[in-house]
Amino acid sequence: MVFGKNNRLKQLINMEEPTLNAHNKDEFPPAHTAEHILNQTMVRTFGCARSRINHIERKKSKCNYDLDFCPTDEKIRAVEAKVNEIIAQNLPVETKFVSRNELPPSIDISRLPEDASETLRLVYIGDYDVCPCLGNHVKSTAEIGSFRITSTSYNDGIFRIVFRVSPANEE
Repeated sequence: MVFGKNNRLKQLINMEEPTLNAHNKDEFPPAHTAEHILNQTMVRTFGCARSRINHIERKKSKCNYDLDFCPTDEKIRAVEAKVNEIIAQNLPVETKFVSRNELPPSIDISRLPEDASETLRLVYIGDYDVCPCLGNHVKSTAEIGSFRITSTSYNDGIFRIVFRVSPANEE
């Protein structure tokens, strides 16, 4: 785990547990981890922000993105292929606790709640994605299995992706 020198030493000596905000969702870990990969793929492909609204479930999940256009079917299939490519790399999924003043500059915390704790939990998916998150995740991308975009829609600047995962142990 990565910690600032003083923070890491303090935690080792005192065996402190970081204080985090409560998490009120119980996501399906393979789908939730796939959502992180999908978000980063959308950011890299279209230059948009991460999903502004999402709903992650075992049977189907959806993410909404602010886009000025509706992506072509070819681009949608390329996104699906890239997500599956990242999943197949068997990347480690790790969490690291950092204080706000230790955040990497690339981390956007503008959407955190006002009462978010001083210590944040970052979720790293290999070197492909990192973001603050309190949710449940798999330990490796290989546990996600396959990712499939089942439908998309575009309305008033909102591009919605509905997807399913088929975890490796359920295929």
